[in-house]
Amino acid sequence: MTEHKDNRGMVRYCIAYAQGQRQGDIDVEQIKETLEQEDTFIWLALHEPDEKLLLTLQQEFDLHELAIEDARSAHQRPKLEQYGSSLFIVMQTAMLWDERVELGETHMFVGPRFFVTIRHGPSISYGKVRERLESTPERMAKGSAMAAYGVMDFIVDNYHPILQAMEDKFEQLETDIFHGRFERKTIGRLYELKRELLVLRNAAAPVLDITDELMRLHPDLVSKDVRLYYRDVHDHVSRLVATVDEIREMLTAAMQVNLAFVSVEQNEAVRRMAGWGAILAIPTVVFSLFGMNFKHMPELGLAYGYPATLGATAVACIWLYRRLKQYGWL
Repeated sequence: MTEHKDNRGMVRYCIAYAQGQRQGDIDVEQIKETLEQEDTFIWLALHEPDEKLLLTLQQEFDLHELAIEDARSAHQRPKLEQYGSSLFIVMQTAMLWDERVELGETHMFVGPRFFVTIRHGPSISYGKVRERLESTPERMAKGSAMAAYGVMDFIVDNYHPILQAMEDKFEQLETDIFHGRFERKTIGRLYELKRELLVLRNAAAPVLDITDELMRLHPDLVSKDVRLYYRDVHDHVSRLVATVDEIREMLTAAMQVNLAFVSVEQNEAVRRMAGWGAILAIPTVVFSLFGMNFKHMPELGLAYGYPATLGATAVACIWLYRRLKQYGWL
């Protein structure tokens, strides 16, 4: 993959195509001139461009100033907006970093004869998407709508490994819960996983509205045969969101089960303590009575009074222990 060395690496590639066939790399300043050629399509990829490069982009593609203003900020919600003859699409990318979901953004300009991607934050290069489309010129000939589909499908596909990792983590937590490995941090791990799932859902769910609009509207940019591809992305996201919702419901149930098990464990501990307390109460009462120093106490004058008292106390303790053991208190 050829990358431009100008603009401090912000321009990843800028390639011209004619009827689906790659014509070669061009400079950003040559975009307007290249678009004057008939049946020419340009794919430009940028990474965190500065203000000067965005202004050049606006002039070369004749983009709306509000769209450029949105592309300048890396904190946009996923959306699709139309500015004149072009579309501005924002999608959130997701990567798993140190067992946490890190979000980035990809801004896309979809025009009649150009496709521009602007990446912000954590994301993977879309060079492989471009190369795959280049290997099928008949698909690349469909232009910007097909290129946009390729990038959107790639972003959505990268959600699935993250979801799978979260499913594996949930299964491990579930195993710990039902095997009695109770830890104070278990409930915190469950809550953290639920929050991570919500982050992933918030990134994926808006894609449903974006693809739905692309399937129904904008016929000048999205032809009927390309809409089938967007329907495929829509189906993938629908299944992913449904799976996320199911796992979040199971997480809620797991949190309740974990709390219930902890409560049961605490109740059993209290019950055992109460049982031992009852057993210890017998010698405590007996020895307290005989320690009151009264002159006329029963059995004080008998030679076997002391061992008899100890034996009776021991028998009473053993009997109570066996009864409590029988009822599951010990």
